[in-house]
Amino acid sequence: MHVAIVLGTRPEIVKMSPIIRYCEELGLDYSLIHTGQHYSYEMDAAFFHDLELPKPGYKLNVGSGTHAEQTGKIMVGLERILIHDRPDVVLVQGDTNTVLGSALSAAKLNIDVGHVEAGLRSRDRTMPEEINRLLTDHIARYLFAPTELARSNLLQEGIDEEKIRVTGNTVVDAVLQNIEIAEQRSRIFRDLDLMPGGYFVLTAHRQENVDNREKLGNLIAAMRELHSIYGLPILFPAHPRTLKRLDEFGLSVPEGIRILEPQGYLEFLLLERSARAILTDSGGIQEEACILHVPCITLRENTERPETLETGGNILAGTDPGRILQAVSTVLSAEASWTNPFGDGRSGKKIVDILLGDR
Repeated sequence: MHVAIVLGTRPEIVKMSPIIRYCEELGLDYSLIHTGQHYSYEMDAAFFHDLELPKPGYKLNVGSGTHAEQTGKIMVGLERILIHDRPDVVLVQGDTNTVLGSALSAAKLNIDVGHVEAGLRSRDRTMPEEINRLLTDHIARYLFAPTELARSNLLQEGIDEEKIRVTGNTVVDAVLQNIEIAEQRSRIFRDLDLMPGGYFVLTAHRQENVDNREKLGNLIAAMRELHSIYGLPILFPAHPRTLKRLDEFGLSVPEGIRILEPQGYLEFLLLERSARAILTDSGGIQEEACILHVPCITLRENTERPETLETGGNILAGTDPGRILQAVSTVLSAEASWTNPFGDGRSGKKIVDILLGDR
């Protein structure tokens, strides 16, 4: 059996890492394809090195662009590889343009598609990620749902029950496996002169937040108040695009916010684990915070990870400063004793075993 694993962004590298490691352990015939969505392969090469993963055999170097440009380039580049290699299954993860472009290319060549993290729904079709999730799920032959709720979403859309397997989420495997590597390698606390538990972490990258002056201004105002109330620094690993918007909108960064370069995954994982709380608009970080038992405030009006809300470890706050501050107060006053809803850390093994058992 030949499995083609396609990824294109850093979160995909992280969440596919347990599957790649298990393929290596079994000596499975597989290929690793990096589309280069958002970043060049050269920028991501450190991720493969730090996570002790083999280098991709193929690199498409798609780069940034409109959704149509990215998806089209991915389809054109991947089609050539799939025609040459003819894998049995193309495995994709999540909700990016890499996922949709790869699923379309494989399906049109009558190659089975396996979707890792299938069935997530925000119910907001203005989000490009929601469109990518929906279409990929309806193309895929194998739908690896992380939770029973995700499985229920798929069944409600009329997807054949036989295609769906609840495997847990590979993010649990990734956190447990990679935290050990991080502890051995990273010196982040010494480098940043930080005490565990003595700071907040902020991330903001979604278009609806950083490209909107009012929303971005509200986030900055909320952080100003947060620092005033708690007296703790707010670590903000900021994407260059976000910094550009701050400058364009004339928004100054207040005292208390420490702008950092985008961190490596291992360093950021340790920063997450020891944060007083995390404020984010990222779906993956919501999951990691939940797994690490760190309170999370989501800077959105919806989430495709409602399980994190049900545990009590995450609150939707949008970008209104008053709601954000109230949410911080609520999560900090509660005990972080929730149960991780995303599985036992063996999802990567389950996914590969299902594929092998079906052949």
